[in-house]
Parts: sequence; C-alpha cells; structure tokens
Amino acid sequence: MFRIPGQAAKDMCDPDAGVTRRDVLRVGGAGMLGMSLGTMFQAKALAEEKKKSGAPGWGKAKSIIMVYLQGGPSHLDLWDPKENVPDNVRSTFKSIPTKIPGINFTEALPKLAKINDKFTMIRSMSYTPNGLFNHTAAIYQMMTGYTTDKVSPSGQLEPPSPKDFPNFGSNITKMRPMEDPMLPFVMLPRPLQESNVVGKGGSAGFLGKSYDPYTLYPGGGDMDMSKMARIKIDDLQLRPDVFSLRLKRRASLRNAINAQMPTIDKAV
Repeated sequence: MFRIPGQAAKDMCDPDAGVTRRDVLRVGGAGMLGMSLGTMFQAKALAEEKKKSGAPGWGKAKSIIMVYLQGGPSHLDLWDPKENVPDNVRSTFKSIPTKIPGINFTEALPKLAKINDKFTMIRSMSYTPNGLFNHTAAIYQMMTGYTTDKVSPSGQLEPPSPKDFPNFGSNITKMRPMEDPMLPFVMLPRPLQESNVVGKGGSAGFLGKSYDPYTLYPGGGDMDMSKMARIKIDDLQLRPDVFSLRLKRRASLRNAINAQMPTIDKAV
C-alpha cells in the first residue's frame, strides 16, 4: 500500500482515490532533485535560522491566547481601582502601582502590574448594536468586528448561520495556516452563549466549517459543564501501533521534506 506522507491518505490500491501527477512528483521530488536525507535536514536547519532573523521590532510569538470573561469580574476589581472615588464605588481591593507611572491596578494583578509596559490596555470600549442593546450583539461584534442585523421575533440574535462573519480565530486560520501539524484554533471550555443563543460569533461563518474552532465541550444543546471531566477526545489519541518516539521521527522527516516543497512545486 502506497501513502503520501504528511498529506491526506491516498492509496494506490483505491481506484476511487487515485494519485495525481503532482502527488507522485511530491513523493519522488526529493530524489529527482538529487537530495539526500542529510541535505534535506541541512536545508531545514538553514530555513530555521532564517526564521529567527526577523526585522527589528518584529516579535516571535506564533500563538494567541484570548481569555474572554463573559460576565467576568468588574474592571474596578482588576484594571481600574478608582482609589479617589467614594467607598461605595471604588474597588474593595487595594490599589498597587504598575510599571507605567500614573496607572494603577488592584492587588489581584501583581504580576501583570510588573509588565504592563509590554501590553496595550484599552480603557473604554463601546459597540453599535443596531438597536439590539443586549450582550449577544456585543459578543458578535467583539468576536467578528462586525455588527449584526439578524434578529429573531423576540428581538434576540438568531443562532449561528453560514452567512455570519467569521470569528477572528477563523480569520487567522484562513489567512495564516499552521506550518506545524497542530490544531489551529481551539475554543474551550464552552461555546459563546447568551439568552439561549449558542455559538453566535464563535464560528467560521461564511468561511466554511473547515475553519470552525475545535471544541472540547459536549455537542448538541447539553451545556452541563460538570461533564467536562468525562469527555474523551478520541480523535486526538495516538493509535496503539504508533508510539511517541515513532511519531516524533515521522514528524521530523515530514518537516524536512516539506521544507523543500516550494522548490519541488516550482518544478511541477
């Protein structure tokens, strides 16, 4: 049985799948170009070295973690203690100085207070709900960057639709595909939800389901988070015949070959 490594499986013995000319050249391309495994690894090392030498001012981060606190703690207890206002308004937490003079956080954020010169804090934000003064409309605009005019007879937003604008994570997945075999966009522990509208602003919308986030919560309408500990992610488990070291070797070989794909593609 013949398989194309690193790509969707295509079997020579499967008449329905077939193998294209490009597939054959991809597999044999390294040999056609006279490359040995050693030279491929050497080329990979050079490519990695080039990646490290970015332009001045460019960061090296390749991932984003967005912590979205729906109904979370008040800004008075985190970023804006308002120590100069009456007792019944200001935070019950003590105010502490930060790295930037004149800006204080509460004592609940001592570590962030030491590095706030390295991130941007937006003091105020509003949304334009097109007459929908509810959380769901704000969530949609915050997660997609667009307002929505799709409403149900009750005045609330409709459930997710293929016509929705995509979540920013789906846009990143589309515009900057992952180079490594990792899940590009994961949403946990539960979907965006408000007023029984689940997932609005949390899907890929018109980009298609292939850009939807990978989710770890129960499917359907069951939002019982107490069941989270019992969820099994079967499709992320290694097969019994593939142990960890073997998988790492496969990944290393695939990466070395993939590093030469631009050259091979030009020859096809």
